[in-house]
Amino acid sequence: MIFQAHCGSQNKENKDTCIDREPYAAGKFYAGRPEELKTDLKTLFNKAVSKRNDHVLAVISPHAGYVYSGEVAASAFNQIDRDRTYKHIFILASSHVKYMGGASIYYQGDYKTPLGKVKIDRELAKKLVDENDVFTFDQEADAYEHSLEVQLPFLQYLLGENISLVPIIIGSQSAQVCKDIASILKPYLNEDNLFVISTDFSHYPSYKDALSVDIATANSILLNDPKEFLATLKKNDAKQIPNLATSICGWTSVLTLLYMTEGNEKIITTPILYKNSGDTPYGDKNRVVGYYAISFSLKEVSQEPAGDFMANAEDRKQLLKIARQTVERYVKEHRTPVIRPEEVGNDLKVPTGAFVTLHKNGSLRGCIGRFNPEEPLYEVVQAMSVAAATQDSRFKPVSEDELDKIDIEISVLTPLKKISSIDEIILGKHGIYMKKGFTSGTFLPQVATETGWTKEEFLGHCSRDKAGLGWDGWKDAELYTYEAIIFSENEFDLK
Repeated sequence: MIFQAHCGSQNKENKDTCIDREPYAAGKFYAGRPEELKTDLKTLFNKAVSKRNDHVLAVISPHAGYVYSGEVAASAFNQIDRDRTYKHIFILASSHVKYMGGASIYYQGDYKTPLGKVKIDRELAKKLVDENDVFTFDQEADAYEHSLEVQLPFLQYLLGENISLVPIIIGSQSAQVCKDIASILKPYLNEDNLFVISTDFSHYPSYKDALSVDIATANSILLNDPKEFLATLKKNDAKQIPNLATSICGWTSVLTLLYMTEGNEKIITTPILYKNSGDTPYGDKNRVVGYYAISFSLKEVSQEPAGDFMANAEDRKQLLKIARQTVERYVKEHRTPVIRPEEVGNDLKVPTGAFVTLHKNGSLRGCIGRFNPEEPLYEVVQAMSVAAATQDSRFKPVSEDELDKIDIEISVLTPLKKISSIDEIILGKHGIYMKKGFTSGTFLPQVATETGWTKEEFLGHCSRDKAGLGWDGWKDAELYTYEAIIFSENEFDLK
């Protein structure tokens, strides 16, 4: 039996027994011996992305074998405050083994791993089950489910025994059930508590297809809009990508979080790290699984992009429509559409840097941008749309018969920040701009994610291929970082 072990008395007066949940994934998804597991976790946290935001309320973390997804998972957990005492830690995991009409919360005992016991807040867990029909207690839901268990050693490594766990396994495939669960859990979404959302991303497409699908799925999550998230999953399915079994296996857990966070203007969503199994020595690039670490935190002034620009879905759609109309009108008629200021939202009138990137059948077709402009954002996007279509020296101008094959992506930029050490660069978060004399070059943040380059490769390619300074030219160049809010037509299907 997976569930065994007699517990002692819960208090002096009531000598109840309990049934601890024995580890199932130990020795399969992660090391089964304590010392080996501690060594593995130390190695993973040494590689992990450093903490990027304070006031983290939730993280999305993968649940594959540690040799595949461990670095991404460690990067997710590295965002939490290891010095804090969380009143409750909720883990939401979607069931891989049993369908249920709602979700199961285990409360009869504690969870066990090779590192020891993880204490379950049995009082709160039982209260949630007793007071809400959507929750039940189902031992079979936990017995052979790895997606919740694999998160626990990361928490134990960081927090030790200072954990009060509420383990929730969602067995339903209903969006309404996710909304019901979210309404129950939303009062606990605050700085006293932590939510861990367990999910992998795309399952079994090729390496290249995984990059496209996973970025689209992650971007829909970063919008913090459940409707956009669900719409993106449908679009991914409609593309009929070979061998794509799912865009995201834990979609119900992610959706539940989005129902809790939507509309909260104080929450900022941050991509932390993306990799897939093809990035490891053990993976096959013809058939991969994607992993993304994402954090949800309370916004601080220092986290705001230039001009307080945090575009909502409607702002992004309007910018993409402006870019599409501009490219089509200019290619067909060599004229730029006139857009009156009163036709656009206030955020789009703020002077903000931006890049416009064109793809054709998934391949780059043009990319040009501008830093620190004096013009409002919508005018910058118009100008860069024309430039990307007609002035990128690497390509011939876009022709009229190509227009229906072109996809448009926009990257809205934060101001340049000069750095003194490459240790300040966070791959996937920062773009790089380097300058030496009269030559300069840049890579957008997503280049590091799409290529899988190391930091040195990111800098070397930018120095050699973009700035013309040679592979090591960055070492004595002026270096700047910036961030980007990235969105594309693929997310909204505007064409």
